[in-house]
Amino acid sequence: MSAVLDAVDYDTKIPNNVGLSKDRKLQRALEKWHPGFIDWWLDMGPEGFMDSEVYLRTAVGVDPKGWAQFGFVKMPEYRWGILMAPKEEGRVIPHGDHKGEPAWQEVPGEHRALLRRLITIQGDTEPASVEQQRLLGKTAPSLYDLRNVFQVNVEEGRHLWAMVYLLQAHFGRDGREEADELLKRRSGNDDTPRILGAFNEKTDHWVSFFMFTTFTDRDGKYQLESLAQSGFDPLARTCRFMLTEEAHHMFVGEDGVKRIIQRTVDAMNEAGISDPTDVEKVRNLGVIALPLLQRFVNFHFSVSADLFGSELSTNAANAFTAGVKGRYKEADLKDDHQLHNDTYPVLEIVDGEFKWVDEPALQSLNARLRDDYISECEGVLRRWNKVIEKSGIEFQLKLPHQAFRRQVGHFADVHVSPEGELLSAADWAAQEDSYLPSDEDHEYVTALMQPVYEPGQFANWIAPARVPIDKQPGDFEYVKIEG
Repeated sequence: MSAVLDAVDYDTKIPNNVGLSKDRKLQRALEKWHPGFIDWWLDMGPEGFMDSEVYLRTAVGVDPKGWAQFGFVKMPEYRWGILMAPKEEGRVIPHGDHKGEPAWQEVPGEHRALLRRLITIQGDTEPASVEQQRLLGKTAPSLYDLRNVFQVNVEEGRHLWAMVYLLQAHFGRDGREEADELLKRRSGNDDTPRILGAFNEKTDHWVSFFMFTTFTDRDGKYQLESLAQSGFDPLARTCRFMLTEEAHHMFVGEDGVKRIIQRTVDAMNEAGISDPTDVEKVRNLGVIALPLLQRFVNFHFSVSADLFGSELSTNAANAFTAGVKGRYKEADLKDDHQLHNDTYPVLEIVDGEFKWVDEPALQSLNARLRDDYISECEGVLRRWNKVIEKSGIEFQLKLPHQAFRRQVGHFADVHVSPEGELLSAADWAAQEDSYLPSDEDHEYVTALMQPVYEPGQFANWIAPARVPIDKQPGDFEYVKIEG
């Protein structure tokens, strides 16, 4: 496909509810950006499947009839759209020093740089995850899973369009330059890496993918929820609609890990293996041992926890006070939504011990958001552990301590075990392979990753899906692979 596109009808090719066809200046900016996006997609999107027909959900409107239209489409021809939640008449800024004032429809000059930075960082995560996942199609455990990773990929592409629209519609030349840079950075590239560390990690097999969409996409949910409280109404409305799609990404991850667990415990019971720590016997069954899954939980949770930033942050305080970024479910919180005199308990190391310290609430916003995230992640692990419990096998997956393997914030310079024990550097080095996936672990998992493309069939290491897409039958051909 050539990057030279014919004139685009921005009411059909690009579904939108922002009046693109009536904004000639914005159209020209998007027409200039669009070919570069297609070039990026062909270069860095799912490798080897650009000519495949994929049964995808496309959002063409925000109402129930337009939000999820299913049908076969080739991914380069997907209708990436620019959609916002409906405008709330009379909406006011819900927090900060501007609380109660009318929400901004244009960017306030004094907050221009801050808003541009937040939108750029959010926008950068979207193509980054596509780049991280670009080779997964070659080892898909089923057509069902193959279709799901492609659905995640095209929706991340749509989320990129959403952020680029905001940059180009509201930030002039600076916004256009930021939009161009979003297509130039590359996940894991030494010279032009993505902005946030988690989006430079490898996601080169399906266990990592399911963990990523469980933990890192869940961080995305909390960031989007916070931005959905913004006093800048176009950003708030954009993020509210993005959250409807983010839910599917988290489902793909949580359900994927759940199916791995189900297959493992079923195989163990069939073979008469009751000890989950007898890893060699479990591996001989061609499934993924539960202690190995724990090491992947430890890695992906800790990487994702860093995405919330430092526990105490002046930048977070300034964004809240300015009305630019709020808290998770701001309207449900029972305080004055300004926090000038409030405190919040933050976990810190005091005299060699973990202690909760009351810190100024405004500076503690990152810690609070991370706490909300941890609480939800604990719920995910409870659901996974119910599968193990029902199997009769004695084992529990656990979230590591929030200070474990942190690279950002209070705990960046200390060594902490998953159980929360402070360690010396030597003790950490001696035990690291028991905490985190080793090279051998990755090699074993990678060896299991053999593609299964027959409709209705699944790889040995994962249980069949129980939740069909769009009520399709179990042997539905979700992806029609060419060649």
